[in-house]
Amino acid sequence: MEKLSKYFKKRNFSKSPEPKTSKRHKAGKEAIFVIQRHQATHLHYDFRLEKDGVLKSWAIPKEPPIEPNIKRLAIRVEDHPLDYADFEGEIPQGLYGAGKVEIWDKGTYVLQEWGSQKIIFELKGNRLKGNYCLLRLKPKLTEDKNWLFFKVSDFQSDT
Repeated sequence: MEKLSKYFKKRNFSKSPEPKTSKRHKAGKEAIFVIQRHQATHLHYDFRLEKDGVLKSWAIPKEPPIEPNIKRLAIRVEDHPLDYADFEGEIPQGLYGAGKVEIWDKGTYVLQEWGSQKIIFELKGNRLKGNYCLLRLKPKLTEDKNWLFFKVSDFQSDT
């Protein structure tokens, strides 16, 4: 699968328990998201949104925000297969991403906007609930992959 070529190039599936397949979800089902706590060289959280048959992925160096007004750096990484949404386990030392992976939160999401600079969505997870945004930081180079991830304040009417 061409969409996952970067994912496949970085992994040795004869040694790693990571998934190789990308199952398709039934039509009409809500798109999924997953956040995996990844104790690799440095603890981080892998945030993944289902889109176009893959999991679009970002690495977040600090715990994802539950409350509004807390911004986290989110670094765009390679797409992952849909089966990765269920992956928990230990990636062996010496392999790309070595360390313990566990699901921190999982659920569905409703997409509100998906652009090249801004993605807005409602998360329906166990920990993260409500409207969130990924906002691309102004890139100095086209290959820059830095975004901000944050919860959007709920709209409250004064009436």
